[in-house]
Amino acid sequence: MADSYRHQLPQLASDQPFVTDAGMETDLIFNRGVGLPEFAAFVLLEDATGMRELIDYYDGFNAIAREHELGLILDTPTWRANRDWGERLGYDGARLADANKRWVDIVAERRGAFDARAPVVLDGLIGPRGDGYVPGELMTGDEAAAYHGEQIATFAGTSVDMVTVLTVNYAEEAVGVARSAAEHGLPAAISFTVETDGRLPTGQSLGEAIDQVDSDSGGAPAYFMVNCAHPTHFEHVLAEAGRWRERIHGIRANASTMSHAELDDAEELDAGDPAELAAGYERLRAHLPNLSVVGGCCGTDRRHVAAVCERLFQ
Repeated sequence: MADSYRHQLPQLASDQPFVTDAGMETDLIFNRGVGLPEFAAFVLLEDATGMRELIDYYDGFNAIAREHELGLILDTPTWRANRDWGERLGYDGARLADANKRWVDIVAERRGAFDARAPVVLDGLIGPRGDGYVPGELMTGDEAAAYHGEQIATFAGTSVDMVTVLTVNYAEEAVGVARSAAEHGLPAAISFTVETDGRLPTGQSLGEAIDQVDSDSGGAPAYFMVNCAHPTHFEHVLAEAGRWRERIHGIRANASTMSHAELDDAEELDAGDPAELAAGYERLRAHLPNLSVVGGCCGTDRRHVAAVCERLFQ
């Protein structure tokens, strides 16, 4: 199953490196002054100022991709656009599905406006049912497939090329996303959150989680990524032997070296050091033979991603 998806996605089917975006929500809130209730960017559909900032945000990563002649993965701003978060924000099922569809159309239109020198992949972004840092109430793989299947089914009726679940923090939820995406004929990337010890918040090792998802989903994910931690938190894990490392094709690291608990308590954004972050990516690349997608997570913006690309692709 994963092999068929591998041929559908240009970031896997060629030697062309790809860039994706950064910490969308932290950039919008802390750098651009855009209010995001419940950290949800998808609500900006009716906010003209927020929409202008988001379009400028996307354009910045297109500029990086053009400068370095990289492929580009464009995520929809729908990380919070699932049932539970939607209900907190006053969205019923129909209105939530409409928001997901509208964002695909908006981002697809942005893609059409780019004078790209390499492929541009449209990605339907999925977030965890609960908090990105804390597992909370755990679902089985079947329960997660049914839950996330609502958003994935909506994406399946649009022009997205793939879906990605970002900041998923336990294996069973990832299994559900992978199964549902396969059922709807969409390639899926699974991006795990790890703690300062390089393990998932449940305590499971990254390698065990990747192997579990592959085993319990029939190898459904097109590829895996690691996100929401600084390279210093997990580079020692990637130095360990294991074929699971070959399944990791993407890194979206945090700008800060702080733990998730420290970040939650922080009143100001810790943007870290872009050059230091880029050096960390270079160290990670030495352990990842199939690394083809780089971007950022919490606290990062176009400066960080530009520094990474300059370090890796000059």
